[in-house]
Amino acid sequence: MPIGSEPGSDARALIDLARRAEAAGFSAVSLSDHVVMGPRADRYPWGEFPFGPEAPWVEPLTVMTAIAAVTERVRLTTGILIVPLRPAALLAKWAATLDVISGGRLELGVGTGWQQEEFEAQGLDHALRGQMLTDALGACRALWSASPAEFQSPTVSFSDIWCEPKPVRPGGPPVLFSGTLTARNLRRIVELGDGWIPIMGERKAGITAGVAKLKDLYADAGRDPGSLRVRSTARVARADDGRPDLTATIEGAPVLIEAGVTDVDVPFSAYVKSTDDFDDFFAEADRAIAAAPWVSQ
Repeated sequence: MPIGSEPGSDARALIDLARRAEAAGFSAVSLSDHVVMGPRADRYPWGEFPFGPEAPWVEPLTVMTAIAAVTERVRLTTGILIVPLRPAALLAKWAATLDVISGGRLELGVGTGWQQEEFEAQGLDHALRGQMLTDALGACRALWSASPAEFQSPTVSFSDIWCEPKPVRPGGPPVLFSGTLTARNLRRIVELGDGWIPIMGERKAGITAGVAKLKDLYADAGRDPGSLRVRSTARVARADDGRPDLTATIEGAPVLIEAGVTDVDVPFSAYVKSTDDFDDFFAEADRAIAAAPWVSQ
């Protein structure tokens, strides 16, 4: 069971958070991503965006490098990394280096991003973000595999290129693509990915149908349907007084597992507002995880 974290006021506290999450039995820590923020949060397509533009979004691959140095087992995941904002060759090098440092614990949850200003600030065409995501991951897979590498696409091309060191896993770390299952996203997952992160708020029926579709496509492509990874966030359960109830949240996670989810995220920021809340959170998490027979650590 991964533990997720949104922006916080103390970036160094995220390192302690990851160390304690590992000790408590969580299988992964997940960091979100925004490079810059503009003022138009009202353009967020999945409801009300919960953070203002001044929220301190740490760079996730940088922070996970620090986390890798103080942990041994917990997986390091992104949820999600906005891939088109990073040059493909730089991303391939950055991810491979982190993967080697961590002993093969890196996992990338990736997507296109939604905020137009974030692309404009880097001179990128927001309308091309889908193509850039596909091309960048294709380029990364090439750079993570044989050397010298060659790759040709509409937005990224190179030949006779070495990118060393290689990640621990042949072909690179696991990659899970986020979003709705459009024809293009289905192709990404089957051809370049290891799994799917359903869109925020996706219901059980939608996840079930999506998993079935992806497993059929995996089989058609000669891939093992049983290898499909699906990561989704547990619905925040609340006590009678309206406060978030971590134990009830964890107890409700089997609903997602029945739909085909393999990795259930706990939305850390729903329960912890400052480092003063760490002790209570992890004490309750320890009890809830120990009592949940379905949890795989």
